[in-house]
Amino acid sequence: MKINRILFAAFMISAGAAFAETKVLQGFTLIDGNGRRPVSPAAMIVNDGRIQWVGPQSQLKLPAGAESIDLSGKFVMPGIINLHGHVGNTLDLDQGAKFATRENVEKQLAMYASYGVTSVASMGTDQAAVIQVRAEQRAGRPHATRVFSAGRGFTGPDGYPTHTPGMEGVPFEVSSPEQVALIVSGLSAANVDLVKMWVDDHLGRYKKIQLDVAKAIIAEAHKRQLKVAAHIFYLDDAKALVDAGLDNLAHSVRDLPVDRALIAAMKKNGTYQTATLSREISLYYFAQPRPALADPFFIRSVSANVLDTLKSPEFQKKTAADPDHDKYPQFLAMAKRNLKTLFDAGVKIGFGTDSGPPGRFQGYFEHWEMELMVESGLTPMQVITAATKTSAAFLGAKDLGTLEAGKWADLIVLSKNPVDEIKNSRSIEMVLIAGNRI
Repeated sequence: MKINRILFAAFMISAGAAFAETKVLQGFTLIDGNGRRPVSPAAMIVNDGRIQWVGPQSQLKLPAGAESIDLSGKFVMPGIINLHGHVGNTLDLDQGAKFATRENVEKQLAMYASYGVTSVASMGTDQAAVIQVRAEQRAGRPHATRVFSAGRGFTGPDGYPTHTPGMEGVPFEVSSPEQVALIVSGLSAANVDLVKMWVDDHLGRYKKIQLDVAKAIIAEAHKRQLKVAAHIFYLDDAKALVDAGLDNLAHSVRDLPVDRALIAAMKKNGTYQTATLSREISLYYFAQPRPALADPFFIRSVSANVLDTLKSPEFQKKTAADPDHDKYPQFLAMAKRNLKTLFDAGVKIGFGTDSGPPGRFQGYFEHWEMELMVESGLTPMQVITAATKTSAAFLGAKDLGTLEAGKWADLIVLSKNPVDEIKNSRSIEMVLIAGNRI
C-alpha cells in the first residue's frame, strides 16, 4: 500500500517548526536496535519528538485527535550513530581551520542527516562553531544530526597528525603529565563529551606521544568522568592503552592479529572497538575508476568539483603514487579480521568511520562501513545494533540508540529490509531527528 500522500505531506514539517501534535506511524516493520526479531506490522506514537509508545500494531490504542501516517511495507530502524567523525574542518578536498565556520558545520551535519546518520562524535578537531551548534541543539530539539564533541585532541610534540595538511596547530602537543592535567581541566570546563588522543607514528614518519603522557590523559579524563578514545595502529600500543583503562580504540589494530591478552583486557575494562574500515579502504580506493563514482547514492555526498577530481587520471595517478599504497589493502584485511575476532570474543563493538577529512565522505561512508562490517563476518542485525544501541551506550546517550518509549524519535524509514541485505540501508525514504523530518 502506498503512503497516504496527504497525511504524509502534513507530517513533513518545516525546519524550525514546533512538533507539538501527536503523530502515529503505522504498518511498518520495526527494527528497534536491540537486536531482537523485527516486529511487523508495528506502530509508533510520537509526541513532541519523543516516542510515547511503540509495539505491535494490534496493540495500538490510537490517541484521540492523533494524525495517522501509513507506512505499510516500509522498514523503520534507529538513526545511525557515528562514534568517529570530524565536523567542519574540510571543504571539498581541502582541510584547515579556516573552513570551520558555522555555515560549514551546519552544512555537514545536514549531509550526515540526509543519510540517516542522526548522531556523530566529532573527534578532536573541533573549533568554536561546533561547540556553539552543540549547545543550541541541547537547548531544544535539533533539526540536523546531533553532534558530540571531543574538543581538540592530544598528540606529542611534532606528533601525528600535526603535519598533515590543514592540521597544524589543531591537536594539543603535550610532553608532560603536568601539561595534560591543565588541558584536560579546560576541556572538562568546556563540557566536552569525551577526550581524543592520537598514539601513532604514521608508519615511522612522526614522533609518537610518550606512553606515560598517554596514560596521564586517560587518568586525568577519568577523574572528570570523561571517556577517552585513542587513534592507534599497532597492537602493542593498543595493549598498553587498554591496560591503562582506555575506553575506546578509535581504529582497528592493523599491524598484527589481536591476541588473547588484548581481548582479555578489553573485556575486563569494557573497552569498545570502533573499526573505521571505510577509512582504510579510502586510502587506496580512488586510485582507479570505481563504480561508486557513477552511483547516485555516492554522488549526492560530494560537490561536482570533487566528483570531477576523483574521476581525473591525474588524481588517480597521484593516489596510486603513495609510497604505502600497496600496504593499505593488507591493513584493511587485518582490520576486518581483527573486528571479527573481537566480536566473536564478546568485546563491545561500536561504530565509526573517520568521515569528514578529505576523501572520507560524510553520510556515504557510514553505509559503506556497515557493508564492510558485514564483509568481515558480522550479520546485518549485529552491525545495525553496533551502529545504534551499542554506540549510544558508549556516549552515555540513554535516550538515543533504540526505538523504545521515552527515547527521542531519531529514526530512518526504508523501503527495503536492511536485515535481509545491509545495502538496503541505502533505501532511505525519510529521516526523523527528535521527531523533526530532515
